[in-house]
Amino acid sequence: MTASADRNERQISRSSTVIAALSTIVEWYDFTLYLYFATVLSRVFFGGGKLSLLATLAGFAISYCMRPLGAIVFGIVGDRFGRRHTLLLSMASMTAAMFATAMLPAWDRIGSAAGALLLLLRCVMAFSVGGEYTGVVAYLLEGAHASRRGLITSLASAASEVGALLAVAVAALTVASLSSADLVAWGWRVPFFVGAALAGSIWIARSMMQESPEFERQVAQGTVPAFPIRHTLVHHRSALLRSFAISALGSITYYVGIAYVPAFLSSTGTLGEAESLSLSTIAALAVILVTPLVGALSDRVGRKPVLAWLAALSIVLPLAMFASMAGGSRGQIVLGAVVLACIAGGVSAVGAPATAEQFPGEGRLSGLALGATVATAIFGGLTPFLAELLVKATGWAALPGGMIALVALVVLPVLLTMPETNPTIR
Repeated sequence: MTASADRNERQISRSSTVIAALSTIVEWYDFTLYLYFATVLSRVFFGGGKLSLLATLAGFAISYCMRPLGAIVFGIVGDRFGRRHTLLLSMASMTAAMFATAMLPAWDRIGSAAGALLLLLRCVMAFSVGGEYTGVVAYLLEGAHASRRGLITSLASAASEVGALLAVAVAALTVASLSSADLVAWGWRVPFFVGAALAGSIWIARSMMQESPEFERQVAQGTVPAFPIRHTLVHHRSALLRSFAISALGSITYYVGIAYVPAFLSSTGTLGEAESLSLSTIAALAVILVTPLVGALSDRVGRKPVLAWLAALSIVLPLAMFASMAGGSRGQIVLGAVVLACIAGGVSAVGAPATAEQFPGEGRLSGLALGATVATAIFGGLTPFLAELLVKATGWAALPGGMIALVALVVLPVLLTMPETNPTIR
């Protein structure tokens, strides 16, 4: 058991827990909105040509390269000056980036510069999100009782899907309410204005949060690392590898198995934009229901067995689900989307506490930045673009499922050999 697990008997208040958990609504609202709205944005910012959707997804992938950098910068702030400070700074920059996106001029006004400005703002957003999720996960973990860490920390993942569900609802309502011409002319701005208002509200709520008791313990005992990155690289190299593996599985199951699905269905001609977004609502609801159940299960039986079983399911099921969605009935499409969503939600739920528990309180955010966030940048930001590119090149509709299966196959041995991190079981 880590030293911080032994010492962390004081918990944060219920209001601080709720504020922290709900905070992830904003980051996933914006990032999933971008993917769910990808076909619309491809027309607005890239002219709607043959390669415009690929350009839009490429922008998502490129911007994701900023996520590890943001995680490192905000992680250093959180490890040196407190979790609360980094959460306030990241949300402030997210609010500004979303508002600026809503105000951008489109392709028909400034040509290719529109796409460049969109990419720039996506980089700012990715930089902010880099410190956002890891900060929230660490904060929830450190403020929860040891016997409920899985459940409490999984709330960050559940709230993320609330954000995704909100993005689906706003995007679907916007698409259904407007003509194609109005959607491209001005309607696409509405969801981003909603996101900016939501982010600003969360920032105000965060200003009233407590500091993490784990960080206060470090301050009282004088153990706050002066150089968190160096501290982590010197003392926790194996933990970095394990957190990378867990996050790689969580990222590809989420970004290919959930976020990419609407673009996949639209691109293959299986469903229209409005229908694809409606299907995503069902998938998001499935994740919200599954996430706390899996988090609580990991409190009872451990993180290791739950992760191993989910990896095994990821090897077997996604190939069949993508194949059935591409050529099946409406029922098969719904079933495929729900199964993929449950797998991804389960991995995210147990992955949140499992990655954070790889590190002690000292340098925890920096450890998550170097391990988990780097994996997310590779297996999250790049994979929707790569999946679309490979499906177009090969014509094999099940290929995105094969991508998930391959990553799960590589990760499974790491999961089977890693030590259990649940402090009440080890």
